Amino acid sequence: MAPAEMVPPASPTSATDSVHTLELGMLRGEGEAGRGWSNGDIRPELFPATRNGRLQLYSSQRRLLHLASGWSRIGTGTDGKEASELTHAVSSSNRGAAIVEDSSSEALAVRSLIAQLCEQFYRFGWATGTGGGVSIRVGGPAENRPWRVFVAPSGIQKEDMIGDDVFELDMDCNIVHPPKTPNLRLSACTPLWFVVYKHRPTARAVIHTHSMYAQLATMLDPTESRKVLSITHLEMLKGVGHHGYDDVLEIPIIDNRPSEDLLAEQLELAINAYPKSNAVLVRRHGLYCWGDSWEQAKTQCESFDYLFQAAVEMARLGLDPGAPPAHGTYREDDEVEPKAKRQNIGFNGLGRCDNAVDLVSNKLPILPRDGKILLLDIEGCTTAISFVKDTLFPYVLSHLDDYISRLDPMEFGLLAEALHSDLVNAKVAETVDTSDPAAMVRLMVQKDLKVASLKRMQGQMWRSGYEKGDLKGHVYPDFVHMVNWMQSHGVNIYIYSSGSVEAQKLLFGYSEEGDLTAGIEGHFDITTSGNKKDPSSYSKIARDIGVSPSQIVFCSDLEDELQAARLAGIGHTVMTIRPGNAPLTANGRKEYVSAFSLLQLCGV
Repeated sequence: MAPAEMVPPASPTSATDSVHTLELGMLRGEGEAGRGWSNGDIRPELFPATRNGRLQLYSSQRRLLHLASGWSRIGTGTDGKEASELTHAVSSSNRGAAIVEDSSSEALAVRSLIAQLCEQFYRFGWATGTGGGVSIRVGGPAENRPWRVFVAPSGIQKEDMIGDDVFELDMDCNIVHPPKTPNLRLSACTPLWFVVYKHRPTARAVIHTHSMYAQLATMLDPTESRKVLSITHLEMLKGVGHHGYDDVLEIPIIDNRPSEDLLAEQLELAINAYPKSNAVLVRRHGLYCWGDSWEQAKTQCESFDYLFQAAVEMARLGLDPGAPPAHGTYREDDEVEPKAKRQNIGFNGLGRCDNAVDLVSNKLPILPRDGKILLLDIEGCTTAISFVKDTLFPYVLSHLDDYISRLDPMEFGLLAEALHSDLVNAKVAETVDTSDPAAMVRLMVQKDLKVASLKRMQGQMWRSGYEKGDLKGHVYPDFVHMVNWMQSHGVNIYIYSSGSVEAQKLLFGYSEEGDLTAGIEGHFDITTSGNKKDPSSYSKIARDIGVSPSQIVFCSDLEDELQAARLAGIGHTVMTIRPGNAPLTANGRKEYVSAFSLLQLCGV
């Protein structure tokens, strides 16, 4: 058909009207078929004009087709309320008039729109080689009619799609209207569209991409065991829903499978586990992203891809995209009452105990090239402080009376004498029954005393718990991989903790990751080496190892310990930053190299 046959009667327009152009879809078929995304079925009066095979759209029109519903919210919280005044400006769309008049024209428009979007995503590089896809649903109880779900087909080149290629389904995944184009199959993504619609009732569109940056973002963790990608302090966080510039965005990562339909169960778990995320990454595969309208889904998908590219490039520079910047820009802790503190999220005394999100390859290892001795603290370094305080200590108190009741008279007397002696030396003023070991133990725990008698007794009780399987030692996910790297590069690892040597060996010997004691060269505690805030303790450790203090790299979460190590001549001191650790002081940020993951000690 010649272009002139498609031109509707011209309407007077101002010479200053801005005109945009959009290429029509690739021709497919013969005769009346193959005139773009709608296959020629959209009324020509919907288009102001065409010329030389290009569609002319005025500035008052959208380049993409409208549906009856548009944007709902970008910056709102899960309760539907605006997250902040700053996000209000982007919470609704400045849309033109919709072309939909009835269900028939709506179906045609949705099919054509999906073809438009697929072509555009192909040009973005998100749908190369028939990959990727789009799903849009309309209707629903709010409109007093059934849901209808429109999905792109499988195995078709997305830049060559037309509306006639799109399936129309109901919410039971039954085909209501098949494509006009014969011999097409439903996309393997179809079960995944419906998982999103099931668990996100307001979602109206889901986009699946095979973006290169989405794939690379899932591989920033060299172990590929990370379950979430974290990104913070980037402006484009405002474009992904529920997040602002200084929030921590967490995008769950699920493992790929031989076919996409096998991802449904993992996707469902991830969606439920991360209610603030409007997307899920599939490792070495791509992204699923959704929104309360197709416009919102598209905007968020573009914003996510920008953030993935930023994360990949930051990793090249040795920067952690999930860590707040140390200097030079706005930080939450610049506020009188930091936002992270109010919401109980983030690092340094706040949030979860699992740091799988921190496994980021570091181009600039903290460990010196010739460093061969690594001395590690446990709490806040290899292991969450919360494990000790929320698991180990409560275990002792809950089993204390039973433990003491099983002691023979001699053991009972020796324990009572040792506990009383340590209380006297600690100058604890409270009156306590010195004939009651349980009362003395509870007082020591209350006062957080680090004394030998308590440590020995705790170690004995923990051994019983570990051996019976009641306890499993917590280690951060990066610890095992760091140990393996150090062993392969001839670096000896030693542990120095206020916990007894016996307790240390139990924790690593009965850890969640199995027996890790073979990777540890030696152990030190306050009974073998002295107080961790005393410089002489580190000098003694260096002598026991048989090296100069300058050859040791020491990692701890406490500034007083790092300062004592420095005074003893320890060569390198590293501040470990984990969820649950004490907040850093301004001096701590300035004086010490920070590590969010022990993998930052390793080379590449």
